[in-house]
Amino acid sequence: MDLRAALAAHRLVAVMRGTDPEASVRTVLTLAEEGVELIEVSLTGADALSVIERARKELGPDRPLGAGTVLTVEDARAARHAGADFAVTPALGDGIREANRLELPVLAGVLTPTEILAARSFGAAALKIFPAAEAGGPAYLKALRGPFPHEVFVPVGGVDEVAARAYLDAGATAVGVGSPLVGDAADGGDLTALRDRARAFLAVVRTVVRNTSSAGETS
Repeated sequence: MDLRAALAAHRLVAVMRGTDPEASVRTVLTLAEEGVELIEVSLTGADALSVIERARKELGPDRPLGAGTVLTVEDARAARHAGADFAVTPALGDGIREANRLELPVLAGVLTPTEILAARSFGAAALKIFPAAEAGGPAYLKALRGPFPHEVFVPVGGVDEVAARAYLDAGATAVGVGSPLVGDAADGGDLTALRDRARAFLAVVRTVVRNTSSAGETS
């Protein structure tokens, strides 16, 4: 898949780490039903590889599905075998190069300018600013975009609806959202509440997309 294009088109990545495999599968499918196009299943969740395999069968081959917390060569291989389309990491490591070898585009975790440069050499398709809130929030992202105006940045960590809008306004290509979106759904929680949260986040990113398009048309 073209991860950079998908991030630019959809602007939202759901980050899921569940303690209940059955609920985790239901969560992935519910998010997809609500129109969340990019979903990451963290490998640190319960029976995560099976969750990816089962969700892939339900979603079909054309719906993007990612594996998160890909740290090692073995993680990358297992994610690929389970049916993941892209990999997400919290940092720079051997899993990135192996994922690239397996033709899995990588959203690689970085925090500093030095790590951004290193991520290029690792072959990362896009950059996950993590943990974004602790790093300084939208102001920090805006500062990074000065020397790196063409990078695809995806802030992750502490991103609620208000922060999502602020990050996108500050130049993020997309935002990654975990518990403020997923809540307890992947642990067996309320799927109706999950649907409500998904619609709220999608409304935010779609509004930003419309505003950006309108600005481009009038410039």
